[in-house]
Amino acid sequence: MSKAEKALVILTPGFPKDEADSTCLPLQQQLVRALKETHPDINIIVLTFQYPFRTESYYWFNTKIIPFNGQDKGGLYRLLLRKKIFQALKKIHSATPISGLLSFWCGECAAVGKIFAERNDLKHYCWILGQDAKKENKYPRRIRFHPDDLIALSDFLKNEFEKNHKLRPAYLIPSGVNTGLFASHPPQKDIDILGAGSLIPLKQYDIFIDAVKSIREKIPSVKALLIGIGPEKEKLEQLIGESGLASNIQLIGQLPYTEVLSFMQRSKVFLHPASYEGFSGVCLEALYAGCHVISFCRAMNNEIDQWHIVLSKEEMAQEALSILQNPSTVYKQVLFSSIDEMAKKMIALFFENR
Repeated sequence: MSKAEKALVILTPGFPKDEADSTCLPLQQQLVRALKETHPDINIIVLTFQYPFRTESYYWFNTKIIPFNGQDKGGLYRLLLRKKIFQALKKIHSATPISGLLSFWCGECAAVGKIFAERNDLKHYCWILGQDAKKENKYPRRIRFHPDDLIALSDFLKNEFEKNHKLRPAYLIPSGVNTGLFASHPPQKDIDILGAGSLIPLKQYDIFIDAVKSIREKIPSVKALLIGIGPEKEKLEQLIGESGLASNIQLIGQLPYTEVLSFMQRSKVFLHPASYEGFSGVCLEALYAGCHVISFCRAMNNEIDQWHIVLSKEEMAQEALSILQNPSTVYKQVLFSSIDEMAKKMIALFFENR
């Protein structure tokens, strides 16, 4: 049976509600677009369990999306939700034979994908993307995974999943960058320090503020921007005010995805003080935008040019200061992997490694 006669089904907790929803899971949506654009002969269908809050199917960049409006409800509602999803999978499989299923994160989507795949003798891969590798995740103990069922986003997640769940993912498919979204003629780098992400405790943006405060002692005019929304917003605003940094740090809320990339191209240093990170897509995008990236988490075993791994908040501030004060610092474009390369590796698992 040819590729055109088969479907690749993606199972995910959430997905963009429309083509303008650029901030919802940017890595995952970029992968789906790349899969569709590079392999138009494969029928890609996305089943999204919890978000968006609607139940009618829709098309997103020529890809069929089937939402179930789960809204993270539990109990009987969740059992009924699973029943609806299994019914949808049966309907798809009878109309267009499914060649395989790909689940985002090792959670409920992986559980549904694994069960349906076993019942129908199909290939199923679970893509481990971040906190699902932690010990607290109960799904790996509930699902009878084999190493060949598992794809890790990074070397770190391979090691973390093995340490916590005694199973080492057989495959590695790291993050990729959609290079076509960046301006071909980068603007002048007029921003010293940039941060971007959800304003949640895990991201530790209080360290971002402390770093700017320390740097200001040597560079009084240091200019920093923090992009994002979240429950820590008021706390961070208060900390900026108490630190006397209102003229140095601008908290600018949520922006469309392409605008974030534009700010990256204007920035010199990208600070990412998260306490845990599977393989941050924003860090790879910042590298491609010509930034020096500084973080605590090492995603890959090998060194990545212009990505500096530090061990403390003091070291983070000092590294950023050294980069900014050094007149010989080069801000070059660094491409670790493209989104098309990522899509090619994913497709190969289903259609070439059989």
